Amino acid sequence: MSYQKRSKNQLAARVAQDIHEGAVVNLGIGMPTLVANHIPSTREVLLHSENGILGMGPAPAEGDEDFDLINAGKQPVTLLKGGAFFHHADSFGMMRGGHLDICVLGAFQVSATGDLANWSTGEPGAIPAVGGAMDLAIGAKETWVMMDLLSKKGESKVVSTCSYPLTGMGCVKRIYSDLATLECTPQGLRLVDKVDGLTHDELEKLVGLPIAL
Repeated sequence: MSYQKRSKNQLAARVAQDIHEGAVVNLGIGMPTLVANHIPSTREVLLHSENGILGMGPAPAEGDEDFDLINAGKQPVTLLKGGAFFHHADSFGMMRGGHLDICVLGAFQVSATGDLANWSTGEPGAIPAVGGAMDLAIGAKETWVMMDLLSKKGESKVVSTCSYPLTGMGCVKRIYSDLATLECTPQGLRLVDKVDGLTHDELEKLVGLPIAL
C-alpha cells in the first residue's frame, strides 16, 4: 500500500495535539520550534526558551520580526501577554529543577527503551559541546523527540542501542516522526499511531525492531 509522510508542519501539529492545558514546555532548536505555530490559541501553554524566555507565542509574521527577541536557536519569536525574560542561570534552574512539564527535542538516534543521542555524531567537525540538551532531557518531566524516522541514508533513527554519544539514558517517552508516533518503554517500542496506508509490518521492517500494539 502507498502512504504519504507527514510534512514538518503536520508533524508539528501532531506534537501540539498532545500538549496538555497549562503545560510548561521547552521547544528544542530546529524542527521542534514549529510546534509553537500549532498550539491552539484557546489552550494555555507556557513556552520556555533556554536563553531566558517564558511565554513565547508563534513565529512573527514576515516583516514584524524583532531580532532582539529571539529563541535559543536565534530565530525571532513573539511574546504572549504575561510573558517574561530572565537570566540564563534562572532558565537553567527551571530546566534542572523539574519545572518543565515537557521538552520537545530533535535527535540523531533514539533507542527503543528511550536513550537519546542528539548532540553529536562523533564526526570530525561536529558540534563540540552538548549545550543545554542534557539538562532538558533529564530535567523535564517528559521528554519527547520530533524527527524524521529515517536518516538521509535511509537508516532508522530508532535503534536497539545508540551508536552516537548519549545525551540521556531512558529519558525519551515518545517519538513523533514523519511516519509514526511511538512510545518508548522499558520493554521496547509501542505504537501510538501511524500514517494512513503504512502497515504495521512495513513499519517494523523500516525500524528493524518489534513494535507492540
